[in-house]
Amino acid sequence: MTAVKAMLRRNVKLFFKDKGMFFTSLITPMILLVLYATFLANVYRDSFLSGMPAGITLAEDILDGLVGGQLVSSILAVSCVTVAFCSNFLMVQDRANGTARDLGMCPVKPAVLSVSYYGATLISTGIICFAAMAACLGYVAVTGWYLSAMDVVSMALDVLVLVLFGTALSSVVNFFLSTQGQISAVGSIVSAGYGFICGAYMPVSSFGSGLQKAVSFLPGTYGTSLLRNHALGGVFSEMESQGIPGEVLASMKDLLDCNVYFFGTAVSVPVMYAIVIGAGAALLGVYVLLNAHRKRS
Repeated sequence: MTAVKAMLRRNVKLFFKDKGMFFTSLITPMILLVLYATFLANVYRDSFLSGMPAGITLAEDILDGLVGGQLVSSILAVSCVTVAFCSNFLMVQDRANGTARDLGMCPVKPAVLSVSYYGATLISTGIICFAAMAACLGYVAVTGWYLSAMDVVSMALDVLVLVLFGTALSSVVNFFLSTQGQISAVGSIVSAGYGFICGAYMPVSSFGSGLQKAVSFLPGTYGTSLLRNHALGGVFSEMESQGIPGEVLASMKDLLDCNVYFFGTAVSVPVMYAIVIGAGAALLGVYVLLNAHRKRS
């Protein structure tokens, strides 16, 4: 246990001392927040207005709440996974520069190394993502706050679950990397592609039917929907209290992926949690097996 703590401290310190990895991880959600607020806020606003049936108008503060909830849920859904990959690149760098080989020659068990990499990634990613969540909540407070205390707690739980999933996913993928070039390639692919396949950049409801069915098998889709539900739940409650018809609310929830369907069947929030947590646990099991196989060979 002492060796694990020492290696955890070492890995976390190295991550925050490495300006390249740290600032890339920290700046990513902040840049997304600025870009979304600057360029996409009006796009989202116009789409909400154009989607309203004739005779139904939304108050300006309601529109602000809808836009803010969609923005922050998208940012957090992406950041929890992409930041985990950045945090976990320390494991690959240690292999690339020979540090892992040197550590293997010391009286440090391979299991200690694998646990310390996973734990350090989890801690570093959690720190950055919860800091990003605080920044996002600050943005919502300025633009249009409809969140209850339970909504905030639920969003924090969503972030924690997605950080666990992202850490396990990055640990499995990065296990096979060993060079700086591979780090750059995987980092670029994840940063560019994950937001699309999880429905953060574009709602899954806007995809074709075939692609919708394909992404319904991906845990990230349900992670994004969890954040959508909790970031927008207060706004929808306010809209309901103002007399917006139920069918209009249901249509908007479908449009924003608060309602997600698996081959036509609606997936409930508890099932979404089970899917994301189960996927994270399965990936962690794969990571353990990969390390056990490496140790034997």
